[in-house]
Amino acid sequence: MLPGLDAVLVQRIVWLVLLLLFAAGEAVSVGLTSIWFAAGALAALIAAMLGGGLILQIVLFLAVSILCLLAVRPLAARYLNNKTEPTNADRVIGSEALVTETIDNVKGIGAVIIGGIAWTARSSGDVVIPKGSMVKVQRIEGVKVYVEEAKEAAKC
Repeated sequence: MLPGLDAVLVQRIVWLVLLLLFAAGEAVSVGLTSIWFAAGALAALIAAMLGGGLILQIVLFLAVSILCLLAVRPLAARYLNNKTEPTNADRVIGSEALVTETIDNVKGIGAVIIGGIAWTARSSGDVVIPKGSMVKVQRIEGVKVYVEEAKEAAKC
């Protein structure tokens, strides 16, 4: 211990430094990574200022940190990261497309037009789908769309 500093003052300084470090870490990350520990350090600092022993301070730090993590994290995760925007590719799934080149998985050929954009296509059911058919996009893998014939197949 440094000469001239008593244990109570050192404890207060340590908790204050930890509080500032955790708060600064949270400000830099903005990802709810260390705010729980900042709350725990604040509780321990208050206990130190009120004359609580070191064991009480440590228990308060751990308890408040864990309680904040368990109570707030699920709520924050639900409200902070719920803005999932579909990409252009995601918007294609479920849409109908016109077959511009016969789709044959064995030969590795096939193309469709979706919203004015040409896509390489494969059949989801390994069936040959003739040019001019209407299909529905099931999924995307890489640069290929996997399709199946639309229920009301319209030949063009």
